[in-house]
Amino acid sequence: MESSERAGLVIRPFHGVRYAVDNLAAVTSPPYDLIFPDELRELLGRHPNNVVRLILPGTSHYGEASATLHEWLADGVLTVDSQPGLYVYEQSGVGFLQRGLIGGVGVGSPAILPHENVLPEPVADRLALMRATQANFEPIFLLYEGGGTASRLVDDVATQRFPLVDIRTREGVHHRLWAVTDPHEIDAVAEDLRDRHALIADGHHRYATYEALRKDHMGPGPWDYGLAYLVDSTVYPPDLRAIHRVIPGLPLQEAVARAKGAWQAQEFPLVEDALAGLATATGPAFVLAGEGPAHLLTDPDPLQVERAMPAGQSHRWRMLDTSVLTTFLLPKVWGITDSEQSVMVVHHDPLAAVDMARRLGGTAVLLNPLSTEDVLTVAAQGERVPRKSTSFGPKPRTGLVMRTFATD
Repeated sequence: MESSERAGLVIRPFHGVRYAVDNLAAVTSPPYDLIFPDELRELLGRHPNNVVRLILPGTSHYGEASATLHEWLADGVLTVDSQPGLYVYEQSGVGFLQRGLIGGVGVGSPAILPHENVLPEPVADRLALMRATQANFEPIFLLYEGGGTASRLVDDVATQRFPLVDIRTREGVHHRLWAVTDPHEIDAVAEDLRDRHALIADGHHRYATYEALRKDHMGPGPWDYGLAYLVDSTVYPPDLRAIHRVIPGLPLQEAVARAKGAWQAQEFPLVEDALAGLATATGPAFVLAGEGPAHLLTDPDPLQVERAMPAGQSHRWRMLDTSVLTTFLLPKVWGITDSEQSVMVVHHDPLAAVDMARRLGGTAVLLNPLSTEDVLTVAAQGERVPRKSTSFGPKPRTGLVMRTFATD
């Protein structure tokens, strides 16, 4: 791929690798980083060929994932589409509908806008898996402001053509997939996207892995692209939810007592009432919960917060709840470094975070979701929000279509 071409947003066709099993819903899974141990065991038991055997083979078992991939290809569990194509993908359920394009996104383009920092451990984990398997099993999730030819094609295909895949998962979500192989339609999509930008909504660690994998190789090749799901946010606005924290080693009473030196703390016997207060709070605010009454933290001492903030960040970045959490509350108030070991995360469900905190004798830190506008503005300024600040949805299902370097 020429450097001039990489400057724009490129989504190119590929030979999709897809399951050829009777119960397709049973071999799919959520994204790898949303699967907890109990769910992993359930997915493994759901079908002998579930995709978690590829995406979560266990630490140091990446060679096993590679062997499994080749075995399934040889046995016909997985097949390779004969024609390269882009794939229209639709998710629908109660109260939502999302459609987009799955293809190979050009890696290293300034048209791809990350908005979130990454940690080295997850990148190293995904890089080891991709190096061993020479494959992209899960698409990253990209958002762009479109309204052009690509958007119209997506809706035309979804409403007028017969799908390759039509399944409903146990979660009640309907998934459909179509292949677009007509060269004229593929060229029209490329022309429409060429001058656009795309925000990484989900998959920052995987995109960082794509970049690292590309640096492994000197010449052009399949590593110049990574599997991606591209959605026009003007047609299908995303659902942006919070990612809550659980701090296992910090008892709730101690967390609250230390926070009172810098925050206004209001006690609530019920977590639900504290969450109602959080939803209407202005400025940085959090709920601390676990064993005992919940507490709503609001109105932090502005001087203490300002002293904690890194130099050079914009005012909007400094006002983000997750910025205040990771630069002030965690390190300055509680003396905790934000890492995967010391700070656990729970997507979306505040009560699940509280339950986890109670089991571990720690503290759940419950957050409001960031606004999409804040995220877009920060990303456009070249800044990145702290890790695990956003959870855009609905996320693509893993296992519907995959990509291997040998077939692309």
